[in-house]
Amino acid sequence: MSDLDKQKQIAGEAAAKLVESGMTVGLGTGSTAVWFVKGLGARAAAEGMTLKCVATSKATAELAASVGLKVVDLDKAGTIDLTVDGADEIGPDLMLIKGGGAALLREKLVWEASLRCVVIADAAKAVKTLGRFPLPIEVVAFGHTTTAGRINDALHWCGIHAEAKLRVKDGSAVKTDGGNYIYDASCRNIPDPVLLAEALKSLTGVVEHGLFLGLADEALVGTDAGVERRRS
Repeated sequence: MSDLDKQKQIAGEAAAKLVESGMTVGLGTGSTAVWFVKGLGARAAAEGMTLKCVATSKATAELAASVGLKVVDLDKAGTIDLTVDGADEIGPDLMLIKGGGAALLREKLVWEASLRCVVIADAAKAVKTLGRFPLPIEVVAFGHTTTAGRINDALHWCGIHAEAKLRVKDGSAVKTDGGNYIYDASCRNIPDPVLLAEALKSLTGVVEHGLFLGLADEALVGTDAGVERRRS
């Protein structure tokens, strides 16, 4: 196992220890969240924990079921006690970029239904300024190229010299679980994340963006020396 995978593993397993029996738990998506789901499944089985889980993607729901966790729909879950999810970048004040796994809309819906949100990541995800990781923006498929033009105008208005590019895999546009497309904007530096978030959210055709601001309560960052805890 690489050092990077070890950092992800210890962060995910540390987060699994935060869960208490009887909780409704939001399960994130991505390579670090996988370790959390596996760790939670093992702990629940060993300790006989009673849990309800809300998955942020079909892939996570399938993983959770495979390790014995009960998965319920968000609409039937009620209030979520704790959500644990990964991030592509963790900036100052626990401002995040998420969406590398194309699950940002469902992730944000689960996060906003949660009493507490904990982000888990390897050490490389912690940055001083957001923007090195391309910002994912989810858009409806209909008229998506015209929507991309409005996104680019918004980026430039916010002082960011970048062009949003359609995410493509194996020659086809990547589709989210909801059937939407993803555009990625290589901002390099986002001087005012709040301003950009508001500008993108106002655009017709944009479903959601990958800026998660004011949502994370705590971060568990895996390092070679152990897990580092950060609070907002």
